[in-house]
Amino acid sequence: MYYLNQELWFPDVNKASTEGILAIGGDLSAERLLLAYKSGIFPWFETDEPILWWSPDPRFVLFPEKLKVSKSMRQVLRNSDFTITVNKAFRDVMLKCSEIKRNGQQGTWITENMINGYVKLNELGFAKSVEVWQNDELVGGLYGVDLKNGIFCGESMFAKVSNASKAAFITFLQNTSYKLIDCQVYTSHLESLGAEEIPRTEFLKYL
Repeated sequence: MYYLNQELWFPDVNKASTEGILAIGGDLSAERLLLAYKSGIFPWFETDEPILWWSPDPRFVLFPEKLKVSKSMRQVLRNSDFTITVNKAFRDVMLKCSEIKRNGQQGTWITENMINGYVKLNELGFAKSVEVWQNDELVGGLYGVDLKNGIFCGESMFAKVSNASKAAFITFLQNTSYKLIDCQVYTSHLESLGAEEIPRTEFLKYL
């Protein structure tokens, strides 16, 4: 494992451990975050841990043309009273994502420093949020990094009502022209929507 200081660099992703951990330390500045994502690396750690940088192999991704929308979900999208927006409440979406209780996690990796770093990326045009509103209340959403090369790196999503995060994800994909969505690591939720694992070497070619 490599230890990072204030110098803006990352080791070769092929140096990552079998679990995908590449480096520890550094900071969460917008500049470092952008370099990380452009290099196939992302931060992931819990509240009381140091910053951990990951580049797993295989990589979990979704090709938008392979998106799976179930019949029941199509009915939800058609009949629900959701209003879906983009970049209307970026910080609020991150805060809501940080509050969601997740299986196997004691805390959250979405710390105040991380929120500030991604908000800066959003201000620079390299991060987006998708919001789901119901009766003017924020009930679901997601956020991630837009690399401006046809790749969107999804970070986290939340839902306070059933199907809200799925509605955000599906609507976003159906109304954008990304060629690849980086989902990072396997989840059954995203697999049900069409995500799949590909070798890290293949993922890096898309970058």
